[in-house]
Amino acid sequence: MLHIELNGQPPSAQALATIAVTNYGHFTSMQVRDGKVRGMALHLARLDDANEKFFGDRGDVDDELRLRSWIRHALGDRSDASVRVAYTDEGVLISVSDPVEEPTTPIRVRTELYERPWPEQKHSATMGLRYAQRTAREAGYDDALFIGPDTLIREGSTWNVAFWDGGQVVLPMAPMLKGVTIVLLQIAMSMTGIPWTTRPVRRDDLPDLLAAAAVNSHSPARRIAAVDDIVFDEHDQLTKALHTAWDTVPWDDI
Repeated sequence: MLHIELNGQPPSAQALATIAVTNYGHFTSMQVRDGKVRGMALHLARLDDANEKFFGDRGDVDDELRLRSWIRHALGDRSDASVRVAYTDEGVLISVSDPVEEPTTPIRVRTELYERPWPEQKHSATMGLRYAQRTAREAGYDDALFIGPDTLIREGSTWNVAFWDGGQVVLPMAPMLKGVTIVLLQIAMSMTGIPWTTRPVRRDDLPDLLAAAAVNSHSPARRIAAVDDIVFDEHDQLTKALHTAWDTVPWDDI
C-alpha cells in the first residue's frame, strides 16, 4: 500500500500535479527494517549534495532533524517498508510502500550506449534509463547495462555492477551514480579484509571476468547470468564476498 506525504502533510492534488508536470528534483530510496536504515548518513549526504547542485542550498542540523521526523511520520506504525525521499519545487515528497524482499533469480542484461545526465546525482530525469530498460526487455533481456561514449562500463538502469576476476571484487571506474549500497559495501569490504578494487572496465574486458552482480538497495549481490552473449556461471565467490560484507553493515536509527 502506497502512502505519500509532502512536507509532513497529506499533499494537495495541485501540488502533486505540479510535481508530476515539472519533474524537477532528486531523490534517494531506502529499505526500512524494524524502523532502521542501513547507511542513513549516506542517504542524508546524498540529498544534501544534490540540494546544493539542483537548488543551490545545503541544509543544517535543524533541516536534518525535520527530515528525519517527516520520514518517521510518513512511516507511521510501519516498521518494515520501502521509502523514497524526493526533493521537488514543492518541497519534500516522502513515499512509503511495501518492503522489497531480496530477489534471488539471476538476470540477463544487454549493454546500451547511454550515460545519464549529471551521472553522479540521483535525480528525477529517469526517462533515458527507463527507455533502455524497456527496450532491453522487449529484446528478451531483463535489464540494461550502460556503456558510455568512452566505451567504459557505467552502471545498470537502477543498480551498480560488481564483477569478480578470480581474486577480488572489481568495481567499474567511470562517471556514474555511486549508490549507497555500493559505498557501504566498499567500506565493509575494506574493514573485513575482502579484496576489492576500482578500475576502468570495458565491454572487451568482460570475457576475462568470472562473475557479475547487480547491487542496489534491494540486493547487495543479485547474480547477473549474462551480459549480451557473455555468460557468467561462477558466482559463488562474488556473492559470498558481497553478502559477507553486507551482513556487517549496521542498521541506523531514522
